[in-house]
Amino acid sequence: MQPNTDVPIHGPILWQETMPGGMQWSGIVRRGVTLRLTALASGANVSALFYNHEDRLERYNMPDTLKAQHTAFLTRGHVCYSDMGRVLCSITADTAGWNDTVCGATDDALLEQKYGVKRFQEHRNAMYRSAREGFLKELAKWGLGKRDVTANINFFSKVTADDDGKLTFHRDHAKAGDCIDLRFEMNALVVLSTCVHPLDSNSVYDPKAVQLTAWRSGVAPAEDLCRNSRPENQRGFENTERYFAV
Repeated sequence: MQPNTDVPIHGPILWQETMPGGMQWSGIVRRGVTLRLTALASGANVSALFYNHEDRLERYNMPDTLKAQHTAFLTRGHVCYSDMGRVLCSITADTAGWNDTVCGATDDALLEQKYGVKRFQEHRNAMYRSAREGFLKELAKWGLGKRDVTANINFFSKVTADDDGKLTFHRDHAKAGDCIDLRFEMNALVVLSTCVHPLDSNSVYDPKAVQLTAWRSGVAPAEDLCRNSRPENQRGFENTERYFAV
């Protein structure tokens, strides 16, 4: 995988690491920091949850995010709203162009139905892991649990619906080197899984690795695309800035 030179990083890198396929990760990303997700192979998927680090009862809200921006998927220029009408993060770059918001995360039952079972006892690091189980393991580190698993985003994954409501998963939508930049407007607890998408049509369990890169980018300026893409977003940024003004 070659780095995507069409989307430069403006500022010194704070940290960088690789998430193997089928693994989970959590951490605090501060306001004014951008987190880049880079697909290291075609067909990558990153299931993500976001929470306000200072008050984890406030978290990403899928219905408000979609209806405020008149969309069913997320890409560059969109933001992720919390259930308090504040902007948790903004999508400032997206070379994949479409990120699924409605299909949820793979759980153990679906994983077993599609691929069978590979337990740690017999297969060690080659075991099968579901996104939901990964979410629960990471959330437990922060004092959260099952009731805190909300609707998630599936970055790099494209799912479309026809006139009858049938969903189609577009396999290999994202290519190796595609990247998505998330600029955080709040101090956020971020929970990620690189498990396969629930509708992935691959008959073999083959989750892909992604690279995480963080740098200090600053928060949205007045002329920012995400801020000005919708009047609702302008109000969302105002709500966020008032939160940090007190």
